[in-house]
Amino acid sequence: MTPPILFDNHGRPLNYLRLAVTDRCNLRCFYCMPEGGIRYLKKAELLSNEEMVRIVSILAGMGISKVRITGGEPFVRHDLMQLVRTIVEIDGITNLHITSNGVLMAQHVKELKALGIASVNLSLDTLDAGRSKSITRRDEFAKTWQTLQLLIENKIPVKLNAVVMEDKNIEDIIPMIELTRNQNISVRFIEEMPFNGEGSHYPRLNWTYKKILDYISSAFPTIEKITDPQNTTAYHYQVPGFKGNVGIIAAFSRTFCGSCNRIRITAQGNLKTCLYDEGVLDIKRLIRAGKSDEVIKGELLNAFLNRSVDGIEAEAARKKSLPVMESMSTIGG
Repeated sequence: MTPPILFDNHGRPLNYLRLAVTDRCNLRCFYCMPEGGIRYLKKAELLSNEEMVRIVSILAGMGISKVRITGGEPFVRHDLMQLVRTIVEIDGITNLHITSNGVLMAQHVKELKALGIASVNLSLDTLDAGRSKSITRRDEFAKTWQTLQLLIENKIPVKLNAVVMEDKNIEDIIPMIELTRNQNISVRFIEEMPFNGEGSHYPRLNWTYKKILDYISSAFPTIEKITDPQNTTAYHYQVPGFKGNVGIIAAFSRTFCGSCNRIRITAQGNLKTCLYDEGVLDIKRLIRAGKSDEVIKGELLNAFLNRSVDGIEAEAARKKSLPVMESMSTIGG
């Protein structure tokens, strides 16, 4: 049977769900939350495994085929692996991915391989344990590095996500690209966003994707632009002769909105059709009110057909023009 195709009101296909399974995290990264953390949701405020499975099943029937599990840190949820085992069996879901800081993942890598996980995005902002402790406010670099080695050994495709932060990790950009010399991994450098529970750290963003590329090109003048996968958020490059590649994500500049194929569901069950909106539908409320799958489908479709054209419009539509400053841990990546 031909799978359904889901479109938004701008003609963009929607086939990718980012599902946050928790707002909790075992790190306190500079770019994600304040040093003192955030107010975590009570368990009753979070989606249960059963509710998440139901939502994914409904969306799969509408045309969603790719799911990425995010957080917070997904592996702080004690029943995460049971959820993973269930989602990979949902009809229509052909690719399941995970984004994690890797601290609690090592023991699960072999099972993830057996379950056919499509890829892992590993948050790794530096290759220096001291700088890692400063950025994450926790001393866990060794565990993340162990997880990376296990993912490579088990041949699970890996993308390393590094948020570029002025005066924090600029000296790591070139060494991280060197990781792609002998390993078929993708190292992605991400513009810092104001989703940290405090607001923007700078009067203006200095390390834009253009400046990041110029910095990389000065060290690797032969680096080449390569073909970007469809609907990607990153601009991809490769140093000739290197096995892996480099991506640059203009997350703050928002130059990729025209091909965005993703939606987000937060850990508390709010649908976000754009990273920069406030949430456009409380799916948890519908489920707990006893609404049928068909009613929920109708509400979802209405939200998709009223989607902002880009992140600039979505941010402008926020109530009372409140600034973007909620923690990425609450949003779900």
